[in-house]
This record gives sequence, C-alpha cells and structure tokens, in this order.
Amino acid sequence: MPAKMPEAAEGPSGDVLLVQRALAREAGAFRAIIKKHNQLLYRIARGVVRNDAEAEDIVQEAYMRAFASLGSFRGDSSLATWLSRIVINEALGRLRKRRHTVAMPENPEAQIIRFPLNPSDDPERTMAQRQILALVERATDSLPDIYRMVFVARVIEGLSMEETADLLGVRPETVKTRLHRARALLRKALDDEIGPVLLDAFPFAGRRCERLTQSVMRRLGFE
Repeated sequence: MPAKMPEAAEGPSGDVLLVQRALAREAGAFRAIIKKHNQLLYRIARGVVRNDAEAEDIVQEAYMRAFASLGSFRGDSSLATWLSRIVINEALGRLRKRRHTVAMPENPEAQIIRFPLNPSDDPERTMAQRQILALVERATDSLPDIYRMVFVARVIEGLSMEETADLLGVRPETVKTRLHRARALLRKALDDEIGPVLLDAFPFAGRRCERLTQSVMRRLGFE
C-alpha cells in the first residue's frame, strides 16, 4: 500500500513527540522519521524532477534541511506535510537551477524507472504488468508540472483532496480542476483496468529505502 499522510491518531501530537526525541539527538527518532516518510517524499520529489537518482538526492538534502530546523516544527500541520513542503521547495529549486544551465538533450527511455514486480508463475501476466507500469511512468512523466504533481499526490500516492491542497499550497477546488485536466491528458494512454497497478508505481522500499536511511543517518553523525 502507498504511504499516506499520518492519520489523526498519529498526527501532529505524535509528530511533536517524535520531533522532541529527535531534538534530543535520539538516533531511533531520526531513523523512525526517515523510514516513515521515505516513500512519500521520494514519490513527490520524483513527481517534480522525473528522475529517480535526482529524486533520491533531493530527499536526502531535504532531510538535512529539515533536521537542521526541527526546532521550528510546531505541529500545526502533520510532519509528513511539513517535510513534503521542504522536498517540493528543494525539487523546484533544482528545476530552476537546471533551467539556468545549458540544456542537454533528454532521453525519455533513460528516465523510465524499472521497478521489480511481484513474482508470478504466469510470464504473460508479468509481461503485461511491466508494459502497463512502463505506460504509467511515461504518461505521468509527460504531464506538465502543475498537473503531474497533483496526479502523483492524488492518484499514485493516494493523498486526499485536502491533503494535496495543503501540500501544494492551493485550494481543494484547484486540486480538483488540475486532477481533472491531468486525467484528461492521460485518458488516451491509460485504461481503467490498470488502476490497481498504480499502487506498484514509484515504490521506495527494501534496500533502496535502507540505503537512503543509512546515508542520512551517517550525515547526522550516527553510526
């Protein structure tokens, strides 16, 4: 299942407690924050920059910025939302910097993420899943920025309308309008039957998640 914003039971009050533990330099608190939000933040970053390696780097830098200013977190919004805004700002900053550099020819095929699929005894089914995932990734990457970010948050990440609006700093009505436009742009490429497969798109778990977690922990000075 995709990572979601924390539910009410583990919302701001629980987040504040976790942040207080991190401010006390408790290694377990840092690790808990990182592992809990890795997938959400990675998907958001990749939704902006459309490159998996750069998205990982953005998430690392965002964690370092966030941990350097943890004292400013007051729990007015969830920790997931607070971290996500930092990731978005970092990702958008990368895009602005990229646009000021010499443009390099893009290779769309090189940007397609090859995700592992669940083992299957049916080779034809596995091939179909791979083809559908590739279609989802290419179609999502082709969306204009403002529609892609809404689509990633609402459809792929599964955030609510209100959570997406809060994350992107727009009104829920704007989210609804942009999502409608995004779906219209994707309609020719995506079919209703691939909906369940979206849950497997843009994953961030296993060794990849642990690698990023270990890297951030080392930068924080923990073994």
